[in-house]
Amino acid sequence: MAKNEFEKVDFIQPDALTLELVAQDGAQFGIVHCPAAATKGALPKDYNSGPLPGKDAIRSAIKLANELKVPMVVMDNQDLWVAEWGQLYVADDSSE
Repeated sequence: MAKNEFEKVDFIQPDALTLELVAQDGAQFGIVHCPAAATKGALPKDYNSGPLPGKDAIRSAIKLANELKVPMVVMDNQDLWVAEWGQLYVADDSSE
């Protein structure tokens, strides 16, 4: 999965699939969130995967984003991102 680049965000995005990384009670997992509005009718309602093991979550998120043709971003407020998954970057908002 190396060479992939993903934007890091602070909250679930209304116009993209968001992979949320979470650590709780000693376990690390990911949750895939995809608002129906981001899919141009491909999903009848908002999607939430529920907790998935980290590697499964990233694979599931990439697959779903590709199938639905929506952008994918990562919400990683606890710095759980694993470098082998690719590069996580923060968009430069200084041009706004």
